[in-house]
Amino acid sequence: MKNLKGKVAVITGGNSGIGLAAAKLFAAEGAQVVITGRRQQVVDDAVREIGPAAFGVRGDVADPDHHSHVAEIVRDRFGHADIYMANAGVNTITPSQDVSEDEYDAQFAINARGTFFGVQKIAPLLRDGGSIILVGSLASDKVLDGHAVYAGTKAAINAFARSWALEFKARGIRVNMLSPGPTETAILEKLGVAPEDRGAFIDMMSGAIPLGRLGRPDELASAALFLASDASSFITGINLRVDGGMALL
Repeated sequence: MKNLKGKVAVITGGNSGIGLAAAKLFAAEGAQVVITGRRQQVVDDAVREIGPAAFGVRGDVADPDHHSHVAEIVRDRFGHADIYMANAGVNTITPSQDVSEDEYDAQFAINARGTFFGVQKIAPLLRDGGSIILVGSLASDKVLDGHAVYAGTKAAINAFARSWALEFKARGIRVNMLSPGPTETAILEKLGVAPEDRGAFIDMMSGAIPLGRLGRPDELASAALFLASDASSFITGINLRVDGGMALL
């Protein structure tokens, strides 16, 4: 049986990495999926990869008008949404003394403001009993070098999840946070890991994870499916860590 049959899911940053893996799984489980991303070609490629159940919207999650546009498209095409996964995010690893104002503002604009206004704009379209999934990070619980600003943005998202779990309780909308640990996605290159250094970096990170390896996007997608589906129907306000136990060390 398909766990999301007849559902409409919106996934920000659904054009790559964890977001794309979740979009593909949600579509395979019967959902109509709307993904967003900043680059049109990448969004178009992702839509083709996901299949006929997918629709893509280009835009910047830091811009509240983008979220209004996404909500209008969802309303016009489907009339409602059932699942909202705020996945889009950015991380720049910089020691606090070297963080510029622009770098600080960019991370909070994309990660925190983008999540807040995305939920604000889509909430009126969510059907009662729906699910909101906010993608956080291990960094909000575990101190990592150079992650102070990023960790702050993800701590804000954790606070959003707890607040919204109560704000939306009368509608039966569940709000949960999904916190990945290090995951094998293209973000490794975006963090400045050169292709020739990728193996050594993965080995180093794996040594800090009790399960001895990085996570896979499909594993994070499976956790997102759990939070999106009726399998988690009595769960709200949690932070589900999918980090191989790294937060324990």
